[in-house]
Amino acid sequence: MRIYIIRHADPDYENDTITPRGHLEAKALAQRMLRENIDSIYCSPLQRAQHTMNYTRELIGLPFETQDWLAEIQNWQTLDTKGRPIPAWNVDGEIIRGRMPLLTSDNFHEAEPFSNPAIRQGFAEIRSHSDRFMEEMGFRREGGRYRILKPNERKIAVFCHMGFALAWLAHLLEMPLPLLWSGFWLAPSSVTTILMDTRSEQWAVPRCLGIGDVSHLYDTKLPVSRQGIIANFY
Repeated sequence: MRIYIIRHADPDYENDTITPRGHLEAKALAQRMLRENIDSIYCSPLQRAQHTMNYTRELIGLPFETQDWLAEIQNWQTLDTKGRPIPAWNVDGEIIRGRMPLLTSDNFHEAEPFSNPAIRQGFAEIRSHSDRFMEEMGFRREGGRYRILKPNERKIAVFCHMGFALAWLAHLLEMPLPLLWSGFWLAPSSVTTILMDTRSEQWAVPRCLGIGDVSHLYDTKLPVSRQGIIANFY
């Protein structure tokens, strides 16, 4: 199975939709998804994800399923160095990488600036929903790997959000969440591809084939939106 984790196109956050540029991005993305021969579509309930997804759904002619757990993370707040509230995934990388030893999957929620109980609870909920979703796809998580319950060679597209997508990747790839947040960025309309790498009849392990790919924008000569990059994007 392949999972295409797709961030919504260039956002108009105030109105929970996508900008005129975002509509162009979503059209280009739909052409790429057509070439990928996807089999099914899942989508966040938020309108900016739905409006992005609609171009793919209409072009390919597939039904889609809205799943609430794919919505952008809410209430995962912390404070920046000046005491101002920010989303947890916007904590400066210099703070995260300046701590030694580095935070791990097991202890990151015990340390500042990630000690807000909502972060620990929210990540636990994402893990739980992910495990349920993957089991429905035929892969039961046992420890850090997935037992194959039934063969699955489908290609599925999941339209969601950057903060959520990086948190989901942290669980799928068994990597510390703060390092995902500080080390990776997903451009609007970008595609991250996860393969359920199968080396035996019994086990599969998620493997990232590409993260934040925007080749569909290059194909159509569209600029890459900087949404989600705080500084020095050029």
